[in-house]
Amino acid sequence: MNEFMKVAIDEARKGILAGDGGPFGSVIVKDGVIIGKGHNHVVSRNDPTCHGEIDAIRNACKNINSFDLSGADVYTTGEPCPMCLGAILWANINKIYYGCSIKENDSIGFRDEIFYKNLSISTKKMKDRIIQIDHEECKELFKEYAELNNKTSY
Repeated sequence: MNEFMKVAIDEARKGILAGDGGPFGSVIVKDGVIIGKGHNHVVSRNDPTCHGEIDAIRNACKNINSFDLSGADVYTTGEPCPMCLGAILWANINKIYYGCSIKENDSIGFRDEIFYKNLSISTKKMKDRIIQIDHEECKELFKEYAELNNKTSY
């Protein structure tokens, strides 16, 4: 067994035994060293975004004092859902190693597959749920940000 996946499995098991959420644990590894780990806390924190990968990313960023995880890899017990995949990409994580597939996630009661199927839905098709308002005011805010000298773009 891969040593990093073993840590991810142990992290997931810790979470399910504590009643924190599903069997999803993750570790972030850079240069052969674990820089972050986490597990699903959806239930214990009443936070639908606190999946194992998100928890591990937050932990790694805190530990290295950076929002950029370039050069790091993630080991996770379940194939990342679209939200986690997006977070992994935003964090600049290099590779994703996962244990169980999206279909296997679904087979134990999770609904990741339906979200992947809906990724092809454009915002135009969701016009009743995604509504643009106060465009000019927000454009002004973006302009203010663009003019800052000490901004961070990512």
